[in-house]
Amino acid sequence: MSEAEIDDDSASSRKLTQEEVNALISGLDDQADPSTPAVVAREAEVSDYDFGSNDLSLLGDLYALRVLNERFARMSRSVFLPLLKVTPRITSFAPKLQTFDEYCETVDSFMSLTMTRMEELRGTQMLALTPDFVYTLTNSYYGGNMRLKGSKRADFTTTESRVIEIVTDGLNGILNASWNDLTQTTFGEVTREENVAFASFVEGGETVIACSFVVQLPGVEPANFDIVYPLQTLKPIAAELRSRVNTDTTDDNTTWLERLEDAVLSAPLRLNVELSKPTVSMSKLLQLSEGDVFPIQIGENVTVIVEGEKMFLADIGDVGGTRAINITRRL
Repeated sequence: MSEAEIDDDSASSRKLTQEEVNALISGLDDQADPSTPAVVAREAEVSDYDFGSNDLSLLGDLYALRVLNERFARMSRSVFLPLLKVTPRITSFAPKLQTFDEYCETVDSFMSLTMTRMEELRGTQMLALTPDFVYTLTNSYYGGNMRLKGSKRADFTTTESRVIEIVTDGLNGILNASWNDLTQTTFGEVTREENVAFASFVEGGETVIACSFVVQLPGVEPANFDIVYPLQTLKPIAAELRSRVNTDTTDDNTTWLERLEDAVLSAPLRLNVELSKPTVSMSKLLQLSEGDVFPIQIGENVTVIVEGEKMFLADIGDVGGTRAINITRRL
């Protein structure tokens, strides 16, 4: 047998018969029929997963954020001291994860809301102050009683807006120093709103991290304020937020003695001026009644008394239509 005949026989042995071709075609038709149920074997139960959804487990227990909030609460007392004339006790609560709609349900519609840009994290944080706390800060700062006002209002006065600006700048500075211990952060553009419904912060369904702080004041009910972060803003630093190693360092290069000196020099002192010190007999004093005029003489030098101690001599004058004193000598 020649080689050509052997090649023809091997080629013909690889060809399918007509019956095999018909069987293959019928099998393909059965698989293409949509009415034919497909059988898929499952080795385990599966669940749907939405790509891009928030995985809260990445943040852990937010230990680093708790430490940061405690440090912020301790340092922020210096912001409220000049306004309240006393050093308040500030306590931080554990961060709470909830949607922005859920957070809005827990606060009043009328609030002082300040949104500040966090440049490196490409997000924002929101400082929320209650109207009663703003009223207390303003009233105490201008010499009034330190009490909470319970009446409902619809807007802040110009003076209260200025106090809000002072508090915001001070707290953002403390917050910046606290965050720099964890990651480099710069606080930039600031926007303000007085209604939660109009705050352009995040969408209502987005998850936020609410950090609450309670300010305990002597003789009145405690006040509170919140700092709110969007979850998406803090996700890039999830590893740092889970970390339990903190350096507790700041960019402040001043020593402990210098900070103590600054705190002492910032202590408020009461200053009185003794205009006159007349002498009167007991008989005339007993005869005095409402409406009587008692003449006094004011000399060139009056005594300036600081916290009960005579400190300076001064002359009485006028500056811009306001009575004033000019210090002439230290006692």
